[in-house]
Amino acid sequence: MKALVVGGTGLLGGHAALYLKERGFDVTIAARSAPKAPLLAALPFIELDYIQQCDTARLRGFDALLFCAGQDIRHVDHGRPLEDQWHARNSVAIPRFFAAVRDAGVRRAVMLGSFYPQLAPELIETNAYVRSRHESDVGIRALNEPGFETLTVNAPFVVGHIPGLVNEMFKVYVAFARGDLPDLPVFGPKGGSNFMSVRSLSEALHEALIHGTPGKAYLVGDESLTFAQFFALFFDAVGKPREVPELDQEHPLLPDAVIYTGRGNYARYEPDMSLTYRRNDVAAAIRALAAQY
Repeated sequence: MKALVVGGTGLLGGHAALYLKERGFDVTIAARSAPKAPLLAALPFIELDYIQQCDTARLRGFDALLFCAGQDIRHVDHGRPLEDQWHARNSVAIPRFFAAVRDAGVRRAVMLGSFYPQLAPELIETNAYVRSRHESDVGIRALNEPGFETLTVNAPFVVGHIPGLVNEMFKVYVAFARGDLPDLPVFGPKGGSNFMSVRSLSEALHEALIHGTPGKAYLVGDESLTFAQFFALFFDAVGKPREVPELDQEHPLLPDAVIYTGRGNYARYEPDMSLTYRRNDVAAAIRALAAQY
């Protein structure tokens, strides 16, 4: 199967692209800039910005699309209202891109989305980012039809690495656990989330491409942890195990702005495993990325 992975130069899309390649897919990755990690640079690459109107001729010849892009807090333009950016780049641009993919003759398309709209649907009305993720999910699944099958895989907080690809957030988490940031207090903000490894996610995305039910939104995940327990795994991984207390205050490495369910809340759930992937893999993923840094 010839697959195009949009967002294939980042951690999630890149790992999925490499996983698909290992399983015999003919994989091309696409993004706004060329990949930096050597493993990803070895894959065919198309420079592509899904936010812009896309020439369908560039999308022809692919059997499947795996979309692992989208606008989040890391990519914002601080000169424009956030709500406008979420709407334009998620709610509008993603379904429009999927329509272009359909018109190019791609027959199956999977979007990697966020768990928030399924886990906490009340946030759709109150949080512009979550609303944009919901609207992109609904928008691409509305395109599902015979000859163009669409579905979504909605993931929680994902942790992991690709050799040679630096993730600044996880690099800082490892430095924090090693004691390289002595001015930062050791605690986890009150609350928690479901977490999964990037390896588990790639397995779920592969399963969705091959066996997923068209038109369905899958909620995937692995382990529900408090944020204190999550940080403690980094201390374990660097060989400095310790108890990490839970405090009801903002943490500089996990600020309230990125905890969409709100500090003090616990985004716990058990996935139904409609898609098959490995479980209990979060600690192993953190050990592997700690070794990289």
